[in-house]
Amino acid sequence: MFLKLQPRGEASKRMSYLSPLLAGILTLVTGGIFFIFLGHDPFHALGVFLISPVSDLYGFAELCVKAAPIMLCAVGLALAFKAQVWNIGAEGQLLMGGLLASAVALQLIEAEGFWVLPVVLLSGALGGALWGLLAAWLRNRFNANEILTTIMFNYIALYLLLYFVHGALKDPDGYGFPESAVFSDSATLPILLEDTRLHIGILFAMFAVVASWVFISRSFVGFQIQVLGLDSNAAKLSGFKHKRLVLLVMLISGALAGIAGAGEVTGPIGQLIPSISPGYGYAAIIVAFLGRLHPVGIFFASLLMALIYMGGELAQIELNMPLAVTSLFQGMLLFYLLACDVLINFKIKLNKSQVAGAEQNTVGNA
Repeated sequence: MFLKLQPRGEASKRMSYLSPLLAGILTLVTGGIFFIFLGHDPFHALGVFLISPVSDLYGFAELCVKAAPIMLCAVGLALAFKAQVWNIGAEGQLLMGGLLASAVALQLIEAEGFWVLPVVLLSGALGGALWGLLAAWLRNRFNANEILTTIMFNYIALYLLLYFVHGALKDPDGYGFPESAVFSDSATLPILLEDTRLHIGILFAMFAVVASWVFISRSFVGFQIQVLGLDSNAAKLSGFKHKRLVLLVMLISGALAGIAGAGEVTGPIGQLIPSISPGYGYAAIIVAFLGRLHPVGIFFASLLMALIYMGGELAQIELNMPLAVTSLFQGMLLFYLLACDVLINFKIKLNKSQVAGAEQNTVGNA
């Protein structure tokens, strides 16, 4: 290679925070070019994609509905990433949370009382937490790579959900459709805004943002997690319990994703169906890095990601585009974010030894 990457030394903090903004601008420019090639006016298409979805109160409510599960998952992932625990399994943990919450809600379908909803939500948190703890245990016990295990657990969780929604949890009066019975009113999240689907799940997400900031910046355990992420050897020398911290961050991360799943089935859906998530757990990975693993950044990045989901759906209707445009914009955003981060941390240098070798070969061949 004639070019090589040379570390810059200490990376610029200012550029680190400007990187997501630059990545967003580059994504918009590339998206505009993409729309031109498809025969659309780029300004009109980007307006449909990014402005039209939130042009009224109902659209803003839908933005919050979609942002809530992404925010919950991303906050948990950021906590794990800060400890250098690479949890890629938020999607599976969300699905398991939704599955267990649905199973409990269906068992309590005849029950009434204020206690029903908390039990259902706690069941969802338990489902996600146990799914995350399993990956943490495999890492601690067998040194299994959590990237691989959590990715594989995503598919296992998906097929478990499909198995139950087509089997034991299937509504016997549902005319053969793969879905559960509709949950009782006691097991569904209250609506915050009339004539919309906005429910109290967004309050859970906002509380998670505040609580995670307090936990990571104001508690001793949060300090241990940061030290573990910065230098695991220093954490060991300081007497921090490495394995316990891994279990803790995976427990919290999984529980938050599980609550996100429970919030989906008890909120906008109101029953268990095969597709309770369009990929919120995967999108949360992008959101966590786009927000610089900081709760405030994650809050705004979650709103942006929710807007991309809504824009993709509206572009499908108004511009006759495939739903894959959502994944396209998500991918471009991640690509540009990673590219900007590389250029912040490394300089591109000419590999003089390779150039000199090529010149010698050219002279020898002549």
